[in-house]
Amino acid sequence: MDTDSGLTRLALTTADVAEMSNEQLAGHLDQLFRLRSAVDGRIVVLLGEAERRQAFRDDGATSAENWAVERFSVAVPTARSLVHIAEKAWDLPQLTEALKEGEITFDKLRAVADVATPETDAELVEAARERSVRELAEVARSHRDAPAPSQAALDHDRRSLRFNDTFRTMTVQLPPESFAETRSCIESIARDIPSDGETPWDQRMCDGFMGLIRSQSKGSDGADGATKSPYFVVVHVPIAALVEESGETSDLAGELERDGLLSVATVQQLACDATVALAVDDDAGRTMYEGRSRRDPSGPQRREVRRRDRHCRFPGCANVTFTNTHHIKRWKRDRGPTDLYNLCLLCVHHHGLVHRGEWTMSGNANGELTFVGPSGRVMTSRPSPLWTAVTGPAARRAAGRRKADSADPADPASANRALPAGAPPQNRPPPPQRRR
Repeated sequence: MDTDSGLTRLALTTADVAEMSNEQLAGHLDQLFRLRSAVDGRIVVLLGEAERRQAFRDDGATSAENWAVERFSVAVPTARSLVHIAEKAWDLPQLTEALKEGEITFDKLRAVADVATPETDAELVEAARERSVRELAEVARSHRDAPAPSQAALDHDRRSLRFNDTFRTMTVQLPPESFAETRSCIESIARDIPSDGETPWDQRMCDGFMGLIRSQSKGSDGADGATKSPYFVVVHVPIAALVEESGETSDLAGELERDGLLSVATVQQLACDATVALAVDDDAGRTMYEGRSRRDPSGPQRREVRRRDRHCRFPGCANVTFTNTHHIKRWKRDRGPTDLYNLCLLCVHHHGLVHRGEWTMSGNANGELTFVGPSGRVMTSRPSPLWTAVTGPAARRAAGRRKADSADPADPASANRALPAGAPPQNRPPPPQRRR
């Protein structure tokens, strides 16, 4: 299929769409979805070749998945699916060719890819042309062999639990018996939770899950046996968010570490239920300085660097667990200070690339870092937007705007307090007159 001519032929304006009949609308969508499948087929073939050559290493990536996320600006689940199919496409020529021709969709290929083999390739491509994605999932289950005695060990080795901080979700892969045990436990707790009949079952399941988590507390908080969470939570709040110049409390946002923005009211509620450490940041976004007094970052510095960076700062790398705190200007050779702007998170792989000189990095970790690779490619990295919103200049601007909005125009003293930094000179109060 000629994708370039296909796009030209399907060029549309808003007026064209408005004048279409339902039949014409459906016909254009048929063509576009077929074209989309053809493009997906070519992406899968090229990505598979890049994986075999390990071309992603030219850009400093640790895997084809991370490379796709950074270079082609796709989400992690999208990159994971594309790379997974790309790794199998070489051994499934008929299914791959059908995708390239737009005869089947990417979702259909994904439904059968895990059970497809060179021997079943032709059979499954015929099924993919005729059946829906849902039906193909059942076809795939029918092609799976009966569990072998070694399957239990394989299921155990595949266990995993992943957190998605963006959507506050968890994905858990369990062996069959552990899954059944977990489901039975949570359902049993959910059934015992009093309900007015209007709370949806999935919300009661969530309440049951949280009840299970909180039941692990080893201490109690009073004679009534109410438990207090033993787990440690950190909330970062700019100092202006706690007390303004007027002495009134503010509702500027704080940040729940590794999560999102919170109002101060929410912070106060959370403080009643869990162990919360409050980290107060100054106007420059600094929790602390160490300068040249020590080489190794302090514990609070490490926490702040992790909060700011969230993961390895190398562009496209989402590694969180296996990371080190790295001096951008080296401590000994460049006399770099142990201060936040000179510290960043790097995973073990990218830490090695930088120390071996294969990649260079420079800049201010509180702002923009620049990475330059052996091919001359330049990439940049910035702190978490949440960190910037709570600790960086944006938080200070928000504080200034809120003071300006809350000022009483009839009260000169209030107006003086409310003026944000950088206001035009004509809006500032006149300077006090000197006495002669």
